[in-house]
Amino acid sequence: MDMIISGVLLGGLYGLFALGLSLMFGIMRLTNTAHGDFMVLAAYAVLSFASLGLPAWLALATTLPLAWLLGFVLQRHVLNGVLGKDPLPSLVVTFGMSVFIQNLLLQVFSADPRSVDTGAFATESFTLGAGMSIGVLPLLILALAVGCTAGLQWMFRATDLGRSFRAVSDDREIAELMGLNARTVYALATALAFMLVALAGGLQSMRTTVAPTDGPLLLLFAFEAVIIGGMGSFWGTLAGAMLLGIVQQIGFRIDPGWGIWAGHLMFLLVLAVRPQGLFPKTR
Repeated sequence: MDMIISGVLLGGLYGLFALGLSLMFGIMRLTNTAHGDFMVLAAYAVLSFASLGLPAWLALATTLPLAWLLGFVLQRHVLNGVLGKDPLPSLVVTFGMSVFIQNLLLQVFSADPRSVDTGAFATESFTLGAGMSIGVLPLLILALAVGCTAGLQWMFRATDLGRSFRAVSDDREIAELMGLNARTVYALATALAFMLVALAGGLQSMRTTVAPTDGPLLLLFAFEAVIIGGMGSFWGTLAGAMLLGIVQQIGFRIDPGWGIWAGHLMFLLVLAVRPQGLFPKTR
């Protein structure tokens, strides 16, 4: 039972990793290969603010609006220019961003892993009984993952912004004929995705250490969660992330070297049996 709980808690973190990726793909059909590196960049931004004396949570809160601004500007002035039926230009551009971010962080911060000091909060937990305890920080991360997923689903169904996102996703040309500015809508979507990226990166730096070269591995976890759950499906993404976390924890229990491998194996199995994902988009 503790293995399942640990897997679900880990899946909550993976869910936050994947939500921004799912959002960008669902609206723009854009796979951001620098997604993990932007998470690491956000983590180092939180680390930098914390080094100035800000409490960890205030450092994270300070990073979120900066991430929103970065996402908006990046999409408006760079990524909009490479969107189209051919996915190769966007893959090349975001891969270049990935290389640039990794090398920038290596130059500025060195290759040493670091983490944000949250004080006693990092080790706080409560007991469920039978010697089983749950950390407060992982539980908070899970709650945030569920809250962000529910918030995105509500926004897409009940707000004008969400309807704009769905309109440009379904048919950009018709949406523009109806008066929407697709470039601005895309920029708003990326800005929102980058806030989720920053939240995930900041929490990752509080939960464990981060290093400049961690981006590709974080991207892989996010990508696997999105594929397992179903491309563009928010609740599917969260469910896929939890399944990935549970399978990894089972693998770790069998052998410490099998955890990550077990998750990759499940990912390949889903691709072979159900390539559209276990819970494809229905909205």
